[in-house]
Amino acid sequence: MAQRLTILSGLLVTLALAACSDGRTPQLMNLRNTESGPDEFAIVPTRELELAVDRGQLPTPTPGGTNRADPTPEADAIAALGGNINRASGASAGLVNHASRFGVAPDIRSTLAAEDEDFRRRNDGRLLERVFGTSVYFRAYSRQALDRYAELERLRRSGVRTPTAPPPE
Repeated sequence: MAQRLTILSGLLVTLALAACSDGRTPQLMNLRNTESGPDEFAIVPTRELELAVDRGQLPTPTPGGTNRADPTPEADAIAALGGNINRASGASAGLVNHASRFGVAPDIRSTLAAEDEDFRRRNDGRLLERVFGTSVYFRAYSRQALDRYAELERLRRSGVRTPTAPPPE
């Protein structure tokens, strides 16, 4: 009888703890839109349509090509900051070449996805966490987390100016 009471008490405590959860996982882990409404990041504003003065100067339509009303965020940002768009046309290529100077793995996305899946499988959580679907994301990645205030102090001690650092919590 005492053994049954112990098992029943354990089950009741487990159910009570499970009821305390609101069932939501951290939003940063959910990168796919699962809602039935519109995806606000899929909507890209276009420029206003302009009527050409001379229709003979219009470019020839290219299927799948760019449109005069298509947004050009990089060129718009350069122009807004007072830069010369013509001089900056190869800047991105130079940055990519510099970043890839030691080589590039063409399958890096699939490799990282497989390594991350293996890491999460090894840090899957305890039995009750798996049974009730509790997220162990933050505990699994806690060793890789950066303490922003410790890093801020380390930078300040080494003489790095941090004028836009956030205030302490």
